[in-house]
Amino acid sequence: MEWEVVIGLETHTQLKTNTKIFSGASIKYGAEPNTQADEVSIALPGVLPVLNKQAVECAIKFGLAINADIPVRSVFSRKNYFYPDLPKGYQISQFELPVVGKGAVTIQVPASGKNAAYEKVINITRAHLEEDAGKSVHDLKSSSAVEGMSGIDLNRAGTPLLEIVTEPDMRSAAEAVAYAKKLHELVQWIDICDGNMQEGSFRCDVNVSVRPKGQEKFGTRREIKNLNSFKFMTQAIEYETRWQIETLEDGGKIQQATVLFNPDTGETRAMRSKEEANDYRYFPDPDLLPLEVTAADKARVQARMPELPEAMKARFEADYGLSSYDAATLTASRDVADYFIETVHAGGDAKPAANWIMGALSAKLNAEDKTVAQSPVSAQVLAALLRRVHDNTISNNAAKQVFEALWVGENDVDAIIAAKGLKQESDSGAIETMIDEVLKANPAMVEEFKAGKEKAFNALVGQAMKASKGKANPAQVNEILKKKLS
Repeated sequence: MEWEVVIGLETHTQLKTNTKIFSGASIKYGAEPNTQADEVSIALPGVLPVLNKQAVECAIKFGLAINADIPVRSVFSRKNYFYPDLPKGYQISQFELPVVGKGAVTIQVPASGKNAAYEKVINITRAHLEEDAGKSVHDLKSSSAVEGMSGIDLNRAGTPLLEIVTEPDMRSAAEAVAYAKKLHELVQWIDICDGNMQEGSFRCDVNVSVRPKGQEKFGTRREIKNLNSFKFMTQAIEYETRWQIETLEDGGKIQQATVLFNPDTGETRAMRSKEEANDYRYFPDPDLLPLEVTAADKARVQARMPELPEAMKARFEADYGLSSYDAATLTASRDVADYFIETVHAGGDAKPAANWIMGALSAKLNAEDKTVAQSPVSAQVLAALLRRVHDNTISNNAAKQVFEALWVGENDVDAIIAAKGLKQESDSGAIETMIDEVLKANPAMVEEFKAGKEKAFNALVGQAMKASKGKANPAQVNEILKKKLS
């Protein structure tokens, strides 16, 4: 029997606000345990939540970015369940009336094996605002704690989250990861999330089920919780898919459950039976009024929205003549796109700028695990280097030497060129004299070229460049040499 996997994602996106969603406490990551847990975070009797306007604006931004329905009215509810790190015994979330309704994200799924790359639309069911829970810390080992004991850190309690829920539209781990990467890129691009997966700012719950190919009815799903790595997401989905298929083929049944992925073993394991909505006993929170988002609210947020990646990609192709691939690569990150724009505005030609950013600059950044924002070569300095290539002051090979010097801390392109003696020889008379000497010294190569051997021409070019110690303008060398030989 041929099987089909069905996947849907729920992504918890931590919003870039100054304070918690229902109080004025800080959300700074890495603070000492419980130093950012205020009266609301620890649920002292009598305290009341006050909604953070910044969090609402982040949600509206996301809704606009995916062209979603943003209803005028949404409601906060109490989601009742007990965790040690949820002091109230319930989570303030949204259920029937979320702040963002249906929308869509278009993904590009890369080629794999015999399968060509393709594009697919992933439908977003909803995105709702909610508060995060605290964190249980196990096996404490410090002078102030008994070894092996557990503790509760409530710094994270009340951190604003936007939970983004898809339809079960994905049919492979590759599609799920392509969607997660696209979403990760988008929330950073519109500046509502820092995207730090290691710190838990962006984490995904993946619902996986399988069914016989051609069957319309969905199988029983299991939810893989808290995946904060694209690599782990791939491994978890592939293992869970195999496990479900093998279980069904062996005559077993899939029980709906919440499972965890162990990256050390590459396996998933059941944590608890999966709750349904009625298990949470949702009801409207009596302490919070319904949230109203007016047309004026949306217009105000829209006015501050950055140009979105798809629009910028199309503009790069139209305005700068870049290929679709180059434009897509440059707009995969807002920081990279901004760096490219700054380079061009500072006088660098668009195509060479794109090549240098995607090539030498990216290679250096990857090797040193740096972001483009941490590049020691600024966009203005790269533009200065590109201008010296364009005006034939230096060759492309010499430019690579200049770039290496820039990378280690020197920042004056012209000073580096002068100090290293890299200025290109462009005097046609001097180049012609040098070529005459090369032809005189290499009669055999000249005869081979006249006999039809094209490789002999390249060899003569090499000899000419060697004679000039790499300083002759290659284009002029080629042009003069052709004239001489003809």
